[in-house]
Amino acid sequence: MNSILNNSIAKSKSYQEYRNMIAKFVQEGRTSGENQSPEYIYFTKLNESRMHRLDKTIEVIKDVELLLKNLSKDYIWLILSESWCGDAAQILPVINKMAEVSDTIDLRIIFRDENEELMNLFLTEGSKSIPKLIIIDKETRKIVGDFGPRPKPAKQLLIDYKVVHGSLNETAKIELQKWYLADKGIAIQREIVALFY
Repeated sequence: MNSILNNSIAKSKSYQEYRNMIAKFVQEGRTSGENQSPEYIYFTKLNESRMHRLDKTIEVIKDVELLLKNLSKDYIWLILSESWCGDAAQILPVINKMAEVSDTIDLRIIFRDENEELMNLFLTEGSKSIPKLIIIDKETRKIVGDFGPRPKPAKQLLIDYKVVHGSLNETAKIELQKWYLADKGIAIQREIVALFY
């Protein structure tokens, strides 16, 4: 486990480096990962726009900010992501804002498809769902906890939708995006700090 973690951390990017890579993908008309389909390229372009907006508008709520500023240890927050992932576009800007308010958090991002060994250690019900945040004690390299791929209310929204409609479709995706917009990153913030307290 430690060697997999250390290799992944060594290959990781800062949030700004990740954002720069996505902007470059958009300029070049491509996406992260092996699937270079028009659909994934379109999602990358859409997500770049979403992240740009969220970087400007997301705020860390006061009680979460206070908890983050009082963390007693140094942590690496390592996120598995891909540029085409709609949930990642909604969640990563929130996590970045959280990391920015604390001197003890080193936020790092890696691509899922390039780090299969690590992804396989953090499957969600057997699937390689992203984004996945792994919180690591910087000194001991012990895993404190993980979060993702979605906050609980967003996950429940899709479960309920599937019960009513039988499967997830474009309307479900629109409903999910509306939920993220209305929530303003609050559920994400609360669920992540709950891993510490």
